[in-house]
Amino acid sequence: MSEYPRLIRLSTDTTIKPFDCGHSELNGFLFENALEHTKELLAVTYLFEDEESTIAYFSVANDSIRISDAPSKGWFRRKILKSLPHEKRIKYSSYPAVKVGRFGVNEKYRRHGIGTELMDWIKGYFLEKNKTGCRFITVDAYEESLGFYEKNGFDYLTDADKGDETRLMHFDLIRFSGV
Repeated sequence: MSEYPRLIRLSTDTTIKPFDCGHSELNGFLFENALEHTKELLAVTYLFEDEESTIAYFSVANDSIRISDAPSKGWFRRKILKSLPHEKRIKYSSYPAVKVGRFGVNEKYRRHGIGTELMDWIKGYFLEKNKTGCRFITVDAYEESLGFYEKNGFDYLTDADKGDETRLMHFDLIRFSGV
């Protein structure tokens, strides 16, 4: 029985198999920066691989959504802040999150649902026993990836970054938990 495909955490002992997602910045991060981010405790990178190549990868790091970043009117304030008792709203200046800093799927594996499966895995991983006490998953989505994140249940935090190279999006883990 084959041990592949498999999901592994990048470490100094890991040999990164061939990967090309068609985006030079994402490719460059994997081969040039991911291990350094791990060593510096800035992010953790996971590789999804088969016998010959890296199928996909993602990096995660701690983050937060600051109340001051949320627009005074909009989804975040309406749904999240209004759902908390008044005394809780006053105590928190931010809400804990996990940032998906990098997320790439090898070009030869695109359109097979792998990205969505990995995103569901990430959501489930941070819900399971709520390892980090996080409520949200955040991402700075490249414009060409906005549709992917929308399809996977992410909402825009603000319209202030509309037209920028990346947009800040978030996913409320409470929605995924079924609570």
